[in-house]
Amino acid sequence: MKVTIVDYSSGNISSVINSFREVAKSKATIEVTSDINKIKSSDKIVLPGQGSFKSCINSLKKISGLNDTLNEFVIENKKPLLGICVGLQMFADVGYEETETKGLGWISGEVSKIDNQNGKYKLPHIGWNQINILKDSKIFKDVENNSHMYFVHSYEFIPKDNKVISATTDYSTKVVCSVEKENIFGTQFHPEKSDKTGLQIIDNFIKL
Repeated sequence: MKVTIVDYSSGNISSVINSFREVAKSKATIEVTSDINKIKSSDKIVLPGQGSFKSCINSLKKISGLNDTLNEFVIENKKPLLGICVGLQMFADVGYEETETKGLGWISGEVSKIDNQNGKYKLPHIGWNQINILKDSKIFKDVENNSHMYFVHSYEFIPKDNKVISATTDYSTKVVCSVEKENIFGTQFHPEKSDKTGLQIIDNFIKL
């Protein structure tokens, strides 16, 4: 089985690569590429994302054919994809970081700045926070409710349909930190930086 981490110059993804390789071992081959044909032939895709919503979307668009290839992989062929941090946020219809930017439109909703209640909560939200698991998501197998995960973000994904939300975290409000819709999975937190529990989530995704 081949799991491809999409490299579209969205910041330092070395920790994502190292964590997936550590977990995969003999279970899967981990490829890191922006090559369209290699992505098409993958069994699963990981879409990382660091920086702003706008910069990540623009970086994706700079690689000819990548957007269409991802749509074909996820929407038409229904193969599993895991979005991490801004990789999850890009599922939305639109994001409002820097300027209004059209997203991938895979899960209807928008990405807006976290309400910090007039400075009561620091932004970006950085560090460990507990997650409240709301549904029996495949990527949370053997993960305890209220586990601590590592976050770095100022913006949150607000889906139109609450049924896609698989976990939230309390930071000012109940911030969506994990979604699942059929073959599409996303985490706002960084599983690759979340110790053994994060590695369990990566393992669950690889084993899907």
